[in-house]
Amino acid sequence: MAHIPESFVQEVLSRTDIVDVISSYVSLQKKGGRYFGLCPFHGEKTASFSVSGSQQLYYCFGCHAGGNVVSFIENYENASFVETIEMLADRLNMSVPYEKGSSAQKAKSDRRSIIQEMNREAANFYYAQLLSPAGERAMNYLKDRGLTDETIRKFGLGYSLPGGNSLYNYLKSKGFDDGQLKMSGLVMFSEDRGPYDRFFNRVMFPIQDASKHVIGFGGRVMGNAEPKYLNSPETEAFDKSRNLYGLHLARSSRREGLILCEGYMDVISMHQAGFDNAVATLGTALTGPQSVMISKYGKQLLLCYDSDNAGVKAALRAMPILKRSGVTSRIIHMEPYKDPDEFIKSLGAEAFEERIGDAQNGFMFMLDIHDRDFDLEDPQGYTDCVNSAAHRVAGISDEIERVTYIKAVSERYAIEESIFKKKVDNIGLSGKAISDEAPGEPVLTGMAVKEGIEIPQNILLSLLADYPEHFKEVKDNIKPSEFEGELYQKVADMLYAGLESGRASPALILTRFEGEEEKRKVAQMFGGTNMENSTQEDIRIAIKEAMMKIKAHAAANIPKEESGNALQKAIENQKIKNRLRSKK
Repeated sequence: MAHIPESFVQEVLSRTDIVDVISSYVSLQKKGGRYFGLCPFHGEKTASFSVSGSQQLYYCFGCHAGGNVVSFIENYENASFVETIEMLADRLNMSVPYEKGSSAQKAKSDRRSIIQEMNREAANFYYAQLLSPAGERAMNYLKDRGLTDETIRKFGLGYSLPGGNSLYNYLKSKGFDDGQLKMSGLVMFSEDRGPYDRFFNRVMFPIQDASKHVIGFGGRVMGNAEPKYLNSPETEAFDKSRNLYGLHLARSSRREGLILCEGYMDVISMHQAGFDNAVATLGTALTGPQSVMISKYGKQLLLCYDSDNAGVKAALRAMPILKRSGVTSRIIHMEPYKDPDEFIKSLGAEAFEERIGDAQNGFMFMLDIHDRDFDLEDPQGYTDCVNSAAHRVAGISDEIERVTYIKAVSERYAIEESIFKKKVDNIGLSGKAISDEAPGEPVLTGMAVKEGIEIPQNILLSLLADYPEHFKEVKDNIKPSEFEGELYQKVADMLYAGLESGRASPALILTRFEGEEEKRKVAQMFGGTNMENSTQEDIRIAIKEAMMKIKAHAAANIPKEESGNALQKAIENQKIKNRLRSKK
């Protein structure tokens, strides 16, 4: 399998300006030595996402997401390591020199690519089975659902044979070994049965990412077996919380924004009817990462969930999550039909287009559902309903939007606007408003800074990277081995070596770590300190205070096996602390 030489990766990083790249995704404003904007990985009202040109790193003080330009594109575009380097090289008009070989750093990308290859082969196999005599029942099912040959081919629909290990044997013939097949989630292994196919006797729906890689499958059973729908397990290639079914086609639509549905067949039927901006979640409720993906295609979303109670609840859950990502919702009503597939079959595309034009404002839809909890024929019930609605209006965070809804909702309940506004304002002052935002659901959780030694260690590493002129004094007083924690010691050792050679780069240090959690932690070490408006004297004092705390912590935590030297080390550490304090 082709790989990209590490030397080329380093050259790409050294020639790429992270500020320039991220500013093409996020609106940034310079504050001191850094740039700030709204975090693209979690919804927020106040800019807490920072980008450092000197360190070539980004860091969010809100959700603690962080990394270099490679990890930013990997997470934002849901791209592999190789795809990311290819994108960055293309920006620089550089040709990528592929080579054979493997490395720990690229192991995750390799596994992902192998799984994608297996999935592509499996999709071809399933499609061939659908067209064969063995797939007649599945083909009849799809035809009965009104799908054309063109639509079946466009979505790559297929069929998994009943029982056995036909896919296993096929993939083995293509050169994949048992370890790879187990990793893919396509094949199960047991002591009793040996290897056997995960999917059998199901209509197969290949799931593709935005770059059209087959990352997983959904399968609809033929018959009454359970579960009715079965999805691939999560793998290196498949994360159902970060993908949307049909997005690989919807992203090319000329229609404005996206239409969000619940199921595979809804998406397929809508595309066939000309609504090629339809997408669906993958068997789960809408997630924060999916809402961020949706926001890239427009600030307004049409919600087309089932009209039953479950669909209504799903819509109510989705709206505040979308709101956090800056996306407003409008609801397509399909009564008396349950879902868009039934609606289009019964009334046709033109009638559905009319329903799109009549889509209801999401907040007003929420009030429609809200009103069902009150007896509007009873004066007290009506009063309680209006008061409850006022709590929801008071929770709208945007002032202009809140004023607009005060007018609209007061008209809805035939209440004088000034009276309703006073009620809303009083609720806002009391702190009892019902927020219009969902609970926090960041895409990248990161590792929050612990109280104690991590704070001064982060401060010292971050400031040392930004102000290398202090390196000699730090080196003379603090050794990498005196940092608490193996990861901190590794990073400090790499930073010291880089400063010694004059080629210190936090962004390159980050590339030497494979795990996502390690990468976020390292980014936090360099990015979790905001002293952009500080004077040089402030910086000098902060560095000295951080050194004193690290030295004190090291002295207080001498291993028991070194107790024979403890007194001498304590004396030496105290001398250094006294010297630092006198300089301060």
